[in-house]
Amino acid sequence: MKAYEALAAVYDALNGDVDYAAFASFYEAAFRRAHLAPDLVLDLGCGTGKMTTEMAKRGYDMIGIDGSAEMLSHAFERKNAEGQPGILFLQQSMQSFELYGTVGAVISSLDCINYLTDKNDLDRCFSLVHNYLDPDGIFLFDVNTPYKFETVFGDNAYILENEDCYCGWQNEYQKDSGICRFYLSVFTKEADGTYWRTDEEQQERCYTKEELTAALTRAGFGEIEFFGDVDMSAPTDTTERWFIKAICKK
Repeated sequence: MKAYEALAAVYDALNGDVDYAAFASFYEAAFRRAHLAPDLVLDLGCGTGKMTTEMAKRGYDMIGIDGSAEMLSHAFERKNAEGQPGILFLQQSMQSFELYGTVGAVISSLDCINYLTDKNDLDRCFSLVHNYLDPDGIFLFDVNTPYKFETVFGDNAYILENEDCYCGWQNEYQKDSGICRFYLSVFTKEADGTYWRTDEEQQERCYTKEELTAALTRAGFGEIEFFGDVDMSAPTDTTERWFIKAICKK
């Protein structure tokens, strides 16, 4: 199955521990540090729109792009339920999207960039982000680190569950290629108490600081910084997620 086709209905439940407000506060702190006050913000790889609506609540005009129709159907439901009908959601891929004009900031949350497993696609994505950013606009994203790929993912298996769903997750990480495959079986509780099983495979690519910096530089970004958390602390050898800031130079 296509990535996130099975997970779309249970994605938010399985990510219930994610502090979206903390992510949003990190983005706003980065805006202030860069002396920016963007009106229009692109959420690239917006998924079910939870981050998009969080930013909209803080007064930003938002565009959300995602390649999954299933994820976007939940995003549409969320924007109406949370009183944010002005958000524009578009079904497009991260490496070939089009906008009607430029934006002041681009954000991408929860390791969406790792899903660009082809390095050429990474270059295409960064080039498009640069193209659609205002001069001196800001690009903020996060990725899973090599430490996480090697020690947390590896060839390990995990169980994620709550009262309505159950997900069995088997990893297969190939350090030479940098590709980690995730084999997922999702059991979703039906109204009659039975469970419906769906299976899918996902892939992420591990990128080093050097690879990401080089790709951003090729695309025309500067003032590139890596943080170890949303508090903008410095990364350590055991940091599992890098938060990255880059400024669009034109």
